[in-house]
Amino acid sequence: MYNKVIMIGNLTKDPELRYTPQGTAVSSFRIAVNSRYKQSDELKAETLFIDIVVFGKQAESCSQYLSKGRPVLVEGRLQERRWESEGQQRSKVEVVANSVRFLSKKSATQSEGGIGDSSAGEDIAPPEETTDLEPF
Repeated sequence: MYNKVIMIGNLTKDPELRYTPQGTAVSSFRIAVNSRYKQSDELKAETLFIDIVVFGKQAESCSQYLSKGRPVLVEGRLQERRWESEGQQRSKVEVVANSVRFLSKKSATQSEGGIGDSSAGEDIAPPEETTDLEPF
């Protein structure tokens, strides 16, 4: 089986950083992914809100350098979590990220076909870190 997703979106709030009992860093955040499609002769827009989970050193980097509104490219796999709450079965689908690339606002705007932000000295992304470390 093959389970891989790649998406670009903007953070909807600042990442939350926590640690497992074994000391592994875990960062979680949500991104808004916009898409446009044509239905009949009408152009429609759709926004999906996707939960992302990152582990290890990259989780610490995400928590340190990312904030609400920042564009990111996320590469990872889908995972479903199940639990019981107040006697009801619950589930949630999220992306477990293998790689999170920090994008500048200018490059993300250009990749979506818009006009880039001409601000000089815009946020500079830290070096890319990739890890497959997961606590399970």
